[in-house]
Amino acid sequence: MSDMTARLAEIVGNSNFLTGDAIPEDYSHDEELSQQPQLPAYVAKPKTAEEVAQLLKAAAEHKVPVTARGSGCGLSGAARPRENGLLITFERMNQVLEVDTTNQVAVVQPGVTLTELDAATVDAGLEYTVYPGELSSSVGGNVGTNAGGMRAVKYGVARHNVLGLQAVLPTGEIIRTGGKIAKVSTGYDLTQLIIGSEGTLALVTEVIVKLHPRLDHSASVLAPFVDFDQVMAAVPKVLATGLGPYILEYIDNMTMAALIHTQNLELGIPDKIRDSCEAYLLVALENRTEDRLDEDVEKAGELLAELGAVDAYVLEGSSARKLIEAREKAFWAAKALGADDIIDTVVPRSSMPKFLSTARGLTAAAGGAAVGCGHAGDGNVHLAILLKDAEKRKQLMTDIFALAMELGGAISGEHGLGRAKTPYYLKLEDPAKVELMRRIKQSFDPTGILNPDVLFSAEEA
Repeated sequence: MSDMTARLAEIVGNSNFLTGDAIPEDYSHDEELSQQPQLPAYVAKPKTAEEVAQLLKAAAEHKVPVTARGSGCGLSGAARPRENGLLITFERMNQVLEVDTTNQVAVVQPGVTLTELDAATVDAGLEYTVYPGELSSSVGGNVGTNAGGMRAVKYGVARHNVLGLQAVLPTGEIIRTGGKIAKVSTGYDLTQLIIGSEGTLALVTEVIVKLHPRLDHSASVLAPFVDFDQVMAAVPKVLATGLGPYILEYIDNMTMAALIHTQNLELGIPDKIRDSCEAYLLVALENRTEDRLDEDVEKAGELLAELGAVDAYVLEGSSARKLIEAREKAFWAAKALGADDIIDTVVPRSSMPKFLSTARGLTAAAGGAAVGCGHAGDGNVHLAILLKDAEKRKQLMTDIFALAMELGGAISGEHGLGRAKTPYYLKLEDPAKVELMRRIKQSFDPTGILNPDVLFSAEEA
């Protein structure tokens, strides 16, 4: 392996290569809660696609497993490296290469964070609208997990906002897919195949993202409901009005209490109402003009009252921003509560009441608790599972994921499977589909070096 060490160091330069005790602990994990950290054998920090290609060629020749890393804020363990593996971190590939206002796209390297991309597009009056809840996350990480977030109800997830890629295959070939174009009907859509593949097919070295006009005026309506089913019943009615909320979230009372406490929120909701309500619906609206926004906010408040809300609190300016920022930090609130695992199942909107009531019943029967919030507009449920017994928790997670699939949903809506959820996927998914994906994996990665514990190799739950 000394030959491997020398070769990798030569490709990226000694100052951009780490091995042994020189590797910091931060490279041993992402933010997934249940997996033990694991340091890799090597860390390489490439600057160009050509360096990535050379790294992958060397890894393939020596059969060294490769894990890609963006900002390390994923929640599924996909960025946790192998003990004998190579971690390729894209922190040096962090340039916004172009903001094209004519085509309303940006061309960026994978290590660019959402904060950096937002700063690069603000003067053009445009924005990248995928906000997965952590603005330090990288665009490459967004691509790898098909990230979503609260704005997906209006703007869609990463695969709706990524138009093209440059990617390096583990054979060392560099390919381009898609482009600054909105539609392609020429052959297989390799862009969409790579998006969401969690570093198992190719390593993305450049991304063309769609940009949307920034709307100057926004406000939020927070509506507490006594009964959770009322919240779910209100969602399709809000969407049917044509108001076009860019955020439509439910937050259960325990999660709201945790957010208020950990983020020091002042929302003006009387204690009596907070104590009597089971859940909240958050409706965030935006518009080009203040008058039109005011009209929409008034209509939303009236509708929510008709649908059974105890009240409707209009939050503007810093109050609205603070609540939305707090909701984006819900993972940290769950962590503070002592969550043992986080799930992000997705089901059809109409199935959310049944899913949540059944999932909570299963959790209670197992001796645990399930609290959370979610993207009510697209059926993406985020639950923090509090259950210390590992074996009971594994069975509970299996039962909850099976329930989601029975209702027409999926194990993950936006976090990905990673190493943490792959065993459940292998146990519950149609074997024919898994085998087809294995064949696709083999076509891209004949030596099987890219993230080999994700999607296929982990032991079944």
